[in-house]
Amino acid sequence: MSTLPPGPRLPRVIQIYRWLRYPVDFLEGCARRYGDVFTLRFPKTPPLVAFSDPEAVKEMFTGDPDVLHAGEANIILEPLMGQNSLLLIDGERHRRERRLMTPPFRGDRMKAYGATMREAANRSIDAWPVGTPFPIHEQTQAITLDIIFKTIFGMEESPRLATLRDGLVHGLALGSNPIYLLPIFRRNFGPLTAWREIAQMMRDSDAILFEEFARRRAEGTSGRDDVLSMLLDARDEDGRAMTDQELRDQMVTLMVAGHETTATALAWAVHRMLAHPEAHARLRAEIQEAGGGGPVDAEGAGRLEYLDAFIKETMRLNPIIPFVARLTKQPVKIGGHEIPAGVVVAPAIYLTHRRPDVWPDPLRFDPERFIGARPNPYAYFPFGGGTRLCIGAAFATYEMKIVLAEIIRRTSLQPAPGHTVRIVRRSITFAPSGGVPVVMERPATS
Repeated sequence: MSTLPPGPRLPRVIQIYRWLRYPVDFLEGCARRYGDVFTLRFPKTPPLVAFSDPEAVKEMFTGDPDVLHAGEANIILEPLMGQNSLLLIDGERHRRERRLMTPPFRGDRMKAYGATMREAANRSIDAWPVGTPFPIHEQTQAITLDIIFKTIFGMEESPRLATLRDGLVHGLALGSNPIYLLPIFRRNFGPLTAWREIAQMMRDSDAILFEEFARRRAEGTSGRDDVLSMLLDARDEDGRAMTDQELRDQMVTLMVAGHETTATALAWAVHRMLAHPEAHARLRAEIQEAGGGGPVDAEGAGRLEYLDAFIKETMRLNPIIPFVARLTKQPVKIGGHEIPAGVVVAPAIYLTHRRPDVWPDPLRFDPERFIGARPNPYAYFPFGGGTRLCIGAAFATYEMKIVLAEIIRRTSLQPAPGHTVRIVRRSITFAPSGGVPVVMERPATS
């Protein structure tokens, strides 16, 4: 492996410690010292070669997916997502599963969920305290989870749904500690260990999901438009349906990934909005015009050009995932470097999004960058790219528009005093510290 690009010479255990504990400092320090490409080495995993040059990113996103395996590179997610997760499979199997899962996330179907998204936002906003600081991230998590259960599962309020939701929230809170990214800590060391609780949560959730699959099949899916019902009806070219275990793994993937990442992006957007009052005022005016003083519908959401640019700029500076990854199955040349088989190559979202040669004055928050412009998909890729572009990217963007429009339209928020928001690691995501504490100055309007 001596032919790999240079990188830190620290012992592997020190590198993983710095990556888990100080990820931003570690990444930025490597970029300053080694430039566009560098190699990281962590215990018991293949070397990871990070690239931030858009041309190298293009080579990875347009490369042969049978040579560059994304699923194998995401193996760390298997204990939660399951081995059938769309994130963890490759080749023809990935192509089959993606074809089955794509229809529910197409434009017209997605827009039909707008009312559900707006209702979830308003239920949360109605309960926000006035004059008392609260972390907005907790509220956006509640909103996105509510949306997931209604649109993805089609589940109405019930004791079973409450059990599933409470278990998921508790399990994700425990699992947010980055220590559980290390396999050695994903073990049951006794009754007081958090991983034991997480494993029990997964077993309890699985039991509810399998019961729901059986109930839905028995009742039939006619007239239902939730994703689960569409997946129960989906058949591949050979007429084969998903097995219960495949359904379980895909639904958990949608539930966890679709909930946590979108909630975090919304929290970052609120932080950026409150840090830039002039942008906040422009957003409010645009939303007022698009909704005629009332809620923004699907047609109105399509006219929110500045909000769309605002979300893009938020995700440029605060991408939720710092890397996407591919495992090389054969030797391959990327960015002028000969990479052998068995190496993880990683387009570095965080670093690419902050390159001064691509983004002038890169640390300046400026939504105008995206007004009337289509970003280069190899310089801006918060949802990944190529054949592994996040299947829910359009859904998540639409959801953020609807939820943010309601927050902006109905509330008057200010940053809670005494807290400086910084990037912290929450499992594999880059989240805002303290959950972005805010204060609502007056009761929410209807």
